[in-house]
Amino acid sequence: MRKRKTAGALSLQASRDLTKYDPLEIGHALTEDVVEQIRICGERHEKIFNETEYCVILVVASDPLIKGVRRHKYAAFLYLPMPRPQQSVFLYNKISKSLKRLWSMPDARVMATITDLPTVAKKWQETQGWCKAFYHGWKYSKEQDKWINTTPSYFFDYIRHQHSIKMPSETEYLNANREKLIEAGCKDFPTGLTEAFDFSKVAVNKVIDPNNSVVE
Repeated sequence: MRKRKTAGALSLQASRDLTKYDPLEIGHALTEDVVEQIRICGERHEKIFNETEYCVILVVASDPLIKGVRRHKYAAFLYLPMPRPQQSVFLYNKISKSLKRLWSMPDARVMATITDLPTVAKKWQETQGWCKAFYHGWKYSKEQDKWINTTPSYFFDYIRHQHSIKMPSETEYLNANREKLIEAGCKDFPTGLTEAFDFSKVAVNKVIDPNNSVVE
């Protein structure tokens, strides 16, 4: 079996590559690969889910230790997942094998920027609508000293209206199927208080600078 290179080794190889590449060609290659992986994820869940339609999501995350590495994480849900930065959500139909993009979020900085802009270019208008729906209802609570979402269902109502679908959100799905899930063996645990992190456990010599990562 051929041994695959690790992400660290590929990152080191890329950093030493002085070849100039066409950004447009790279963009097309990335798009084609992402669509293929989304379809693979959708097809893998055809025998897992009884429902005809479900969501396939892609979350893009940077590596905490290796500079320049992006990790694509794929998953499937029977409900609309909670929106977050650098996330794309697609509606997959296992009968027609079709994919429909429900929303796609850029990184947090871009989300905040285009939400505050009065006008954006045409190609950003749809994204701006998703971002505004995401931030709608968020207010700062002096009593709790944090930002809270006073209308958490607004974003999902916006998406359902935009795409003419009736798929529930995670909270709505769990509440509607709570009894079935408990009968299936899922226990309903009460939410407890979280313990504060003990920063005394962090040793300075154990912190790794992602810009100076060493690849063996």
